[in-house]
Amino acid sequence: MKQLTVLITGASEGLGKSFAIESAKRGLGLVLVSLPNSGLEHLANYLRVNFNSKVFCIEMDLTKNTSASEIFEKLMANKIEVNVLINNAGLGNWSWFEDKNVDFYRTQIDLNITNTVLLTRLFLNHIDKSEASYILNVGSLGGHFIVPKKQVYGATKSFIGYFTRCLQLELSGTNVHISLLSPGGINTKPELLVMNNELKGFAKATILEADYVAKAAMDGMLKGKKEIIPGFANRFLVMLDKIIPGFLKEIIIRRKLKSILTT
Repeated sequence: MKQLTVLITGASEGLGKSFAIESAKRGLGLVLVSLPNSGLEHLANYLRVNFNSKVFCIEMDLTKNTSASEIFEKLMANKIEVNVLINNAGLGNWSWFEDKNVDFYRTQIDLNITNTVLLTRLFLNHIDKSEASYILNVGSLGGHFIVPKKQVYGATKSFIGYFTRCLQLELSGTNVHISLLSPGGINTKPELLVMNNELKGFAKATILEADYVAKAAMDGMLKGKKEIIPGFANRFLVMLDKIIPGFLKEIIIRRKLKSILTT
């Protein structure tokens, strides 16, 4: 079997960094994409030294209109063939809709949706369809549930879920394996760690470490799983969502909204 080479977006920190390390542990070649001056070369050198990995770095703002095309032009120019795509880059938020300006939402939609769609389309042109290849789209449990203060973010992740499921049907029976990762909360930044540590009981059980999520995601992707939901508590929530009637879910959400307004 040909060695797999993975392209990871948003690779310099958080879950993307964990994907890079997990891929290096498995002996995969790496193409890491992240913003300029985000520490990408430092990570690449760490992977080269500790795992003897082949790493190619692309520093780029993925919200640029031409970014997806430029990435694959660079791959062709350097004769690099990738056969795994991890669409990880994304922008989240925890705020009321009117607290963010138009430019923020444009960036969020471009990064979470447009970038994923265009990279996936170009990836399908790039691969050798006679060989096994993999796409992992990073969604969120926020795409399953209505969550106050995550209105646009949740909607973008709902789009990713719909988009991924459609592609799975369109490409069924081919050598292209497409998976959707739907994680709950992840400890990826210091501010999130502080916030998540304040959670209690079941809510706290839904929070996972980035390294654990990356390993579970790659295990599932390479096995051809259609949707990967790391953590028992998160899988239980999704199952519960299918059982609870709509009117009851609305009551729970409204109560949650009220509690947020009073804090």
